[in-house]
Formats: sequence, C-alpha cells, structure tokens
Amino acid sequence: MMGVLPTPRRVLQDERRMRHALEIARQTPPGDVPVGAVIYAPDGQILATATNRRETDRDPTAHAEIIALRCAARRFTDGWRLTDCTLVVTLEPCSMCAGALVGARVGRLVFGAFEPRTGACGSVFDVVRDPAVLHRAEVTGGVLEEDCAKLMTDFFSGQR
Repeated sequence: MMGVLPTPRRVLQDERRMRHALEIARQTPPGDVPVGAVIYAPDGQILATATNRRETDRDPTAHAEIIALRCAARRFTDGWRLTDCTLVVTLEPCSMCAGALVGARVGRLVFGAFEPRTGACGSVFDVVRDPAVLHRAEVTGGVLEEDCAKLMTDFFSGQR
C-alpha cells in the first residue's frame, strides 16, 4: 500500500516529539528496558507520558505504551477512545501494545527503533494495519532511529 509522503513540517514535528519521548525513556527505572511513550491530543496537547515499568511494578503489562494509553484515556474527552491522537514511542510496539492502540483507536503511531524480534507494527507482524482489524492507525517508523536504538544497545550491553 502506497503511503502519503510526510511534509517537512510533519517530519520536524515527529522528530521534536521523538526527542521528548527519548527524554522520557531516559527516566525509565533501573532494570527496566528504556522505552518512552508520549500521547498527544489532536490539538498537540500532551495527554500522557510513560516509561516501561515491568520489572519495577512486577507487571507483565506495564509497557510504556499501555501505561500511557491508560492515562491518556482518563484525560481525553472521548472516554476510552483516543481517536485522532498520536502515540510517539521510542521502540516499535509489541503485539500486546499494538493491539491496545488499535483497541483505543489511536489515529497515528510514530516510533523510533524497529524491533526485529517482537515488533508488531511492520517488523514481525503488522497488527496496526492488518486488513482484519476494525481500526487501522497511520504509522511512521524509524524516526530518530539511531538515537532510539542506541538507548537499547547501551541498556543491553550493560546487562551482559
């Protein structure tokens, strides 16, 4: 499927927003994989920010995206629906997170680093654009990819 080329203004906005997500990711508690997520309302207002907290909270669902979706849904005026909102996250979402953003009807996903093992937004699966889902999100991947990937490689090299 052929996509629409992003405007220079949108590219700059995505990069600015990803820099913010990177700042959030750097606040991830020690021991958790450094991922940062930010959800923007259609007017650009920040609805939620979150980091991964699986280890800290001892919760397998405590991914940055899930935590941010929960918080944003409480703040946004359309109940649980995050229609026309944008989720910016430093790492390609897994299948759980991709399913959650589809369920929340997020309008747009912007992610940084691709996740070749578990990525569910184009790398391994493509949950968010599967023809069988009721809601498909617009996806832009690879925004500030090197910076986002470096966070991951630095974290995992310190684990070995």
